[in-house]
Amino acid sequence: MVKEFKGVMMPTIEFSLKDLENLLGRKIDIDELRNNGILFVKGEIEEENEDVIKVDIKDTNRPDLWSVEGIARELRGHYKIKEGLPEFKIKKSGLKVIVDKKVENVRPKTVCAVVKNLKLSDDAIKQIIQLQEKIAQTFGRNRDLAAIGVYDYDKIKGPIRYTTFKSNELKFVPLGFSKEMTLGEILKEHPKGKKYGYLLEGKKEYPIFIDSKNNVLSMPPIINSNYTGKVDENTRNAFIEVSGHNLEHISIALNIMVTALHERGGEVYSVEVNYGKDKIITPDLKPRKAWMNIDECRKILGLDISPEEMVELLRQSRFDAVISGNRIEVKYIPYRNDIISERDIMEDVAISFGYNNIEPEEPKFFTHGEELHIEEFSSKIREICIGLGLEEILTFTLSSKEDLLKKMRISDENLIEISNPISSNWEVFRNSLIPGGLRFLSNNKHVEYPQKIFEIGNVLKMDECMETKTKDIRNLSIILTDNTIGYENISSVLDALMRLIGIKYSLEEIRHKSFIEGRCASITVNGKKIGIMGEIHPEVLENFELERPVVALEINLDKLMRITS
Repeated sequence: MVKEFKGVMMPTIEFSLKDLENLLGRKIDIDELRNNGILFVKGEIEEENEDVIKVDIKDTNRPDLWSVEGIARELRGHYKIKEGLPEFKIKKSGLKVIVDKKVENVRPKTVCAVVKNLKLSDDAIKQIIQLQEKIAQTFGRNRDLAAIGVYDYDKIKGPIRYTTFKSNELKFVPLGFSKEMTLGEILKEHPKGKKYGYLLEGKKEYPIFIDSKNNVLSMPPIINSNYTGKVDENTRNAFIEVSGHNLEHISIALNIMVTALHERGGEVYSVEVNYGKDKIITPDLKPRKAWMNIDECRKILGLDISPEEMVELLRQSRFDAVISGNRIEVKYIPYRNDIISERDIMEDVAISFGYNNIEPEEPKFFTHGEELHIEEFSSKIREICIGLGLEEILTFTLSSKEDLLKKMRISDENLIEISNPISSNWEVFRNSLIPGGLRFLSNNKHVEYPQKIFEIGNVLKMDECMETKTKDIRNLSIILTDNTIGYENISSVLDALMRLIGIKYSLEEIRHKSFIEGRCASITVNGKKIGIMGEIHPEVLENFELERPVVALEINLDKLMRITS
């Protein structure tokens, strides 16, 4: 099976204007929606076809707005129909989901809920399906991080087991089919099995939700059963499960689904999910707290507005907000996964105020630009590298854990991760330039040898002293490969580089899992370690499918510049 990834795309959703009006409880002028209302949900109307509106949502950080229900909830605040924190009362369903230890190595986590007393119209069902698919595709990274199942609860007899079965051990009728199929047959023959089967590739057993009467609910993240997994206008009570690898991530997806159904008049009921001795009650819609500095908000937004006005604007964005000294404390529902710092709260102030209402001002002071010292120093290093016969490359700042860790034989490095990556190829910020260089060589094995490349670029490291807890560092990497090449080749390049800069340095043998033992050294200047150099380990070369030996060095140019200043 081939693993396919699509590029990052902003979600485009469709809904009925009449359906939006019904959810809002008032009429809405299409011109007002186009020119004003849709901006509050970071959207742009792409197409209007009678009653059907197509909207491009310009933010992948607000999956709660990827359906008409979420849009209606947000617009109630901005239209002052109902401001402040939405209220969600959760009752106990009495349903238990038993999680088998066997799922730990397959798809280990699930969260669940029940929503009762639904009255589902055709528009409502279309929105449920659309929201389910959009969350699974974008937020769930094509069902890898989060796959959602919605079922007719009246056809289910609890408790539900989340367990695994072997390929030929179990049969059920998958959604859209009329015949029973084994799990292996579903992966090979069902359209969803062909599309998402790579997520279970290499697994000896496959995850299954099954009730106490042995009725299969689904085979996540592939397909629901045709019996319990078919939701239509006759469905009054729904069971929802989200499966994945991280509890926090799948909990956000569950919260979005149940609150959308709540907008349809559904009553939310909790489910007890048992992980052996541990148990959790889901969904959890208890409000979370955050705060925003009032003076900092004025400074960042350039708006001279009072704290009371800020509170009113935040209430329109469906926060609860109170003034506490020089800051505003807010509460928000945890379907919002975009509240990371106070800047995110300030953004909602600006959205409620209206970006089009902010008057632009010309700067009232004279400034002149000049090149940063690190850029001047980088240019100098670049000229030297080119003079040494090296060819410059540029690789992506985003990378994968596999390239940075597993392929480099590293297991204990803290990486800075993207909270909602669209692909595992671009899930973390690089902490080294060498893996990207090796990937480059792997993609250019057809080019004439020797290959001598260098890259000057930023890597990202953890730094608790910084506001963002991260720090950009300018690095230089040099990588050489040929039929026969060794430590002395990269050593001579380093020596030439340092001589042309006019810096004395020393080398000290060290151990590093990415390099061959005894053929690796740290680079030290004035008693400070500024880099590493050596022969790349054969296992690393094999991981990157490189057939010739490779030597490399990487130097921290920020440290080197400070030393030379």
